[in-house]
Amino acid sequence: MGIYHADTEDGTHEDDPSEDTLFSLIDDLYHPTNTFVIIEPEDEASDWFASVTLQDDGTYEMEWRDLSRGDHELTVETSRSHMARELIVWLSERHYPGSPVRDTGWFDRTL
Repeated sequence: MGIYHADTEDGTHEDDPSEDTLFSLIDDLYHPTNTFVIIEPEDEASDWFASVTLQDDGTYEMEWRDLSRGDHELTVETSRSHMARELIVWLSERHYPGSPVRDTGWFDRTL
């Protein structure tokens, strides 16, 4: 079992997707039957999720929420590569046992 997974509206499922995989999942979004990808933790007790939704005007709405931290962001983007990177950064900040990013504190999203 992985740390998190991504699911698309058309049924694609990826365990622990890399930045490249997230980019591909976002790039594969289209109207009308595959308009979103949701990233959720494998641990159902965790209170976070992230999503990317293709809007009617061709932009992407990116949302992430972590209830345990009171973290909620919603943004509109046009760059798929920027969104994939932002998702990887945000996902790396979620705390899960053994996470080298969180346990060592080497990563600071504000840099």
